[in-house]
Amino acid sequence: MTTVTHRQLFALAIPMILSNITVPLLGLVDTAVIGHLSHAYFLGGSSVGAMIVTVITWLCGFLRMSTTGLSAQAYGKQDVAQSCKVLVKGVVLAIAIALVVLLFQQVYISLAIELAGASDQVAYYAREYAEIRIWGLPAALVNLVLIGWLLGNHQAKAVMWLLIITNVINLLLDLLFVVVFDWQVKGIAYATLIAEYSSLLIAAVIVFYYQKAYWRQLTWQIVSQYLSLVTLKQYLALNRDILIRTLSLQACFVFITFQGARLGDNVVAANAILMNFLLFISFGLDGIANAAEVLVGKAKGAHKPNMLNDVVKMSLLWTLIFALAYSLVFFVAGHWMIRLISNIEPVVNFAEQFIGWIIILPIVACWSYLYDGIYIGLTQAKTMRNSMVFSTFGVFFPSWFIFQHLGNHGLWFAFTLFMAARGIALAIDYHRKGARYLQP
Repeated sequence: MTTVTHRQLFALAIPMILSNITVPLLGLVDTAVIGHLSHAYFLGGSSVGAMIVTVITWLCGFLRMSTTGLSAQAYGKQDVAQSCKVLVKGVVLAIAIALVVLLFQQVYISLAIELAGASDQVAYYAREYAEIRIWGLPAALVNLVLIGWLLGNHQAKAVMWLLIITNVINLLLDLLFVVVFDWQVKGIAYATLIAEYSSLLIAAVIVFYYQKAYWRQLTWQIVSQYLSLVTLKQYLALNRDILIRTLSLQACFVFITFQGARLGDNVVAANAILMNFLLFISFGLDGIANAAEVLVGKAKGAHKPNMLNDVVKMSLLWTLIFALAYSLVFFVAGHWMIRLISNIEPVVNFAEQFIGWIIILPIVACWSYLYDGIYIGLTQAKTMRNSMVFSTFGVFFPSWFIFQHLGNHGLWFAFTLFMAARGIALAIDYHRKGARYLQP
């Protein structure tokens, strides 16, 4: 008899799939709005500028991951006090990181634009975008913690509505600022900035409402134990390993964006379209992974190996089904989707040459997304770190160096091998050691 049903998995997965997809859909709308302006450098500039800011958010993805894993384990133990301490630690760390980045923002933005090696026009609009968006970092990072905590406490529907409402706000502001006010690139930046703070406000209200019965009795306990050197050291060690893992991952994404900028305005614009397709795929597949990480965390907290095995087997099946569906969508409609996003003919023609990579990537990459979710639930960040470092520096960069003569095809080939290596490395480790990770 199974300990987890398909219904239970999808009670968590469906809200996360729906909410996750709104994020890349918004990115596609951003790209489409800018992609229909008169020159490719508008799209290239917003792409590079977005990468400069979002790389910080992605690097701090450990805030969401560790919060989900630890709060899910506390949920499995029915330990409300521990769950609240996880939340407080995450929020304090998020605010501290955001303040440091804001303090050194000009140095960071200037260095990043210099490293991008883009044309003068792309660099100008990248700076314009980044200097506005970066002020949203405090909200964006605290949101990661709040969303992670809600997920760990099985509040997937609340997260779904939070993300949908936030992205609708962003979409409406995009159309207002760019189409109506003609603010071009800075309109996209201002829309996202306002949406991030709107999301923070809504998320804070949801979290307070969900835990309002416990705040008064647990406040002093949380404050008094927050500075415990033992628990703080364990928390930072977990986040350190996830940070190193994310640094390695972002090295690949940043390299693709910056290398495209060096190949020309049309290349970086075309790659921006393709990367939005990839995000659409990854965020959708992450819905299954998010459900898996919550249920795996619960299994670990309750020390139930049968539940762990059932979650993994069920998640593997549905991940493959969704990956095949994504590949079919891009096989049938990929060229149409490119032309829907941009009407700049050189950009469209260039992007169409590389749609094949987007067709095969869901099947190649889906395993890495799922196993990431499993290992987050198990809070085995060290294994995630090691597999990502190997895939980045042992597979991606050597592959690109060997095949760089193929130009942009070489770049996407290296990225495909990188995604395959991630999934294979984690799958091998899990099937060797999976049950051991349930030990306290």
